[in-house]
Amino acid sequence: MIRFRFVDEHRNAHGVKRMCDVLGWDRSGYYTWHKNKEAREEKAGVEEELAHRIREIHTDSRGAYGALRITRELRRRGHVVNRKRVARVMRERQIAGITRRKSRSLTRQDRSAAPAPDLVLRDFTAPMPGLKLVGDITCMPTAEVASSGDGDRPVHA
Repeated sequence: MIRFRFVDEHRNAHGVKRMCDVLGWDRSGYYTWHKNKEAREEKAGVEEELAHRIREIHTDSRGAYGALRITRELRRRGHVVNRKRVARVMRERQIAGITRRKSRSLTRQDRSAAPAPDLVLRDFTAPMPGLKLVGDITCMPTAEVASSGDGDRPVHA
């Protein structure tokens, strides 16, 4: 944590106890952070080694492989690694695969169908409330009730 790094850098000048008391920080938290310094540095080294291997596989694939394929390749080479960890390392180092698949739309417009008639002629003002009711039918709730098939309990459609 940044605050503990600050205490670590200035501990010879002011003392850990004094700085933690003045700044209102937990002294035991600092000592826990300080004790785990070697483990953090070792983990960062392992992370850099993994990033190097990821870059290597990514370069070999001409930038096409994403996290899933890189994870599979790492496992094939004998490394035990999680896909989410590979994705995080790639994201932190701006390594991204190329999406070559064509995007597809599930809804296709019927070009031969006649357009719906404009009954209000684009004039949405009304002299009094309730005269012109307009809206998108997909988001308007209805009071229609359908039978669920299992007794008298209604199911709202």
